[in-house]
Amino acid sequence: MSETTHFGNQTVPEADKAGMVQDVFTRVASKYDIMNDLMSGGVHRLWKDAMMDWLCPRPGQRLLDVAGGTGDVAFRFLKRAAGSQAVVLDMTEGMLVAGRKRAEAESLGRRLDWVVGDAMALPFPDRSFDVYTISFGIRNVTRIGDALREAYRVLRPGGRLMVLEFSWIPNEALQKAYDLYSFNVIPVMGQIVAGDRASYQYLVESIRKFPDQEAFAAMIRAAGFGLVSYRNLTLGVAALHSGWKI
Repeated sequence: MSETTHFGNQTVPEADKAGMVQDVFTRVASKYDIMNDLMSGGVHRLWKDAMMDWLCPRPGQRLLDVAGGTGDVAFRFLKRAAGSQAVVLDMTEGMLVAGRKRAEAESLGRRLDWVVGDAMALPFPDRSFDVYTISFGIRNVTRIGDALREAYRVLRPGGRLMVLEFSWIPNEALQKAYDLYSFNVIPVMGQIVAGDRASYQYLVESIRKFPDQEAFAAMIRAAGFGLVSYRNLTLGVAALHSGWKI
C-alpha cells in the first residue's frame, strides 16, 4: 500500500507530492518576489535580514541554500561574507531562472552556482558546506525528516543549519485573525497579481500543516543536530530555527 501525505488540505500519494509542489512553483516563479512583498507587506525582507544577523556569515564560508529559488538568502549571505561562496538549490528550474535574471546574480556570479535538485537527496558529497539554509521551503518537502538528515550529512563538523519558516502565533486570538487574513486575502491576491488562485490557496494551507515551533525543533534534534533553538519573528508568524553539527 502506497504511503500518503498532505498537499495543503488534500491527501495525496507521497510519490506525487514533489511533482505537485514543482508545478505550483513553476506557475508562480515569475511573480514570486513581488507576491512575497505584497503578502507580507515587505516584512519577509526583515525576516531574512534577521536570519543573517543571527547567522553572522564569516569570510570564506560555503553556503548551501536549499529551496533557494530566486536567490534572496544567498545574495544576502555573499554580501556579508568576503570570499564566501554559495550554491542555490531548487527543484523548480523556473525559480532558478528567475533568480539568475536578478541584478545581484550578475554582480555575484563568480561566487554563486545554481543547481536543480531535491532536498531529500542532495547531489553533494558528505561534509561539503559550512552553512545550510532553507527559507519558506521546508514545509513543501514530502519527508521533512529526510531533508534534515541530508542537511546534517552535507554539513562539515561545526556547520550550522538555519531554517526560516512560517509558524504558529502563541496567542490564539491573534492566530485566528492571521488565519482569516491568510485564507481570505492571499488567494485573491494570487489571482489578481499572478493569475493563479489555486497555487496560493495551497501555499496558505501548507503553512497550517507545518509543525509548531517546539515540534519542529524536536525534528531538528532527531536529525542529529545539537544546540537547537528558535526565535519567533513578528509574534510567531514566522520563526527562525538554528542547529549545529557538533
